[in-house]
Amino acid sequence: MAGLSAREKEGCRRLLEGLDTAELFSVAETVTNRLICVYSREEAIDAILVYSKDAKELLKRRKVHRDAIFKYLAAEKLAVPPSSEKSQLIQYAIDHWAGPRVDKTSVPKKKVQEAEPHLESTDFNLLGEKFCEWFYILLNSQNPSFGQEKGEWGPQHFWENAILKFAYKAAEQALEEHKGSQMASLRLLALTRDERLIFSPSTDSRGLKCVSSPHGLVVVAVAGTIQRDGACLGIFEQIFGLIRCPIGKNWKIKHVDLKVLGQNSLSSEQTKCLPSITYETKDLELYFSESANG
Repeated sequence: MAGLSAREKEGCRRLLEGLDTAELFSVAETVTNRLICVYSREEAIDAILVYSKDAKELLKRRKVHRDAIFKYLAAEKLAVPPSSEKSQLIQYAIDHWAGPRVDKTSVPKKKVQEAEPHLESTDFNLLGEKFCEWFYILLNSQNPSFGQEKGEWGPQHFWENAILKFAYKAAEQALEEHKGSQMASLRLLALTRDERLIFSPSTDSRGLKCVSSPHGLVVVAVAGTIQRDGACLGIFEQIFGLIRCPIGKNWKIKHVDLKVLGQNSLSSEQTKCLPSITYETKDLELYFSESANG
């Protein structure tokens, strides 16, 4: 399950905002197979974006009617024939999201292995979003079923003394700890390459939280779902401690804390809600000292 790209999520969000509330809730029910309860338009849109397999499948939904797609394309200043069929409008939208941006903030599309976050600004929420987009596309690309060119995954993205803590609860329960850039990168690689998992982060609402320290450490916490062959296996919550490399000024991973809960381990409340960060800001701030000294 490849999911939607960042560009597709942005476009689909604006398009979905043009639907009425009843239509939004209906699409959310269909996409999540009625396993997720939503209570607002924002939650409905978040659920649709997280659980849609791809943009084309989403736009083909009956409740995503032709007029909504046409109005979105018009708002994007795309001249399309008013007589276009819905299938044609869908293709216009897909091509628009795949093509280059025309606004002043556009940047050339890069290969996944070249997309490592490199921000000069102090907008750490934006850094967190860009980091998550880069990290999970790169990690998921190691799974042949992901359908994208395999990126250059390896220990070069971690500090040499990096630490990975991995806890999971499914048919069995275990806690692992791996030290060093090589071991941390290999254990994460095994999840996608060998176990063929796909990580789908939810970075649109309560699924992403970023905090920073005066000393330059950034902590990014993200929640999401895990799939294999299109089936949802459970949810995950992952925390990264990032420190900027003085050479090249890219951000490298110092600390990773990954927790996975299988479907059978989820409470009834967890199965009804979108994955969200369970840590408070003060909890994440404790990672400052742990990531810097661990």
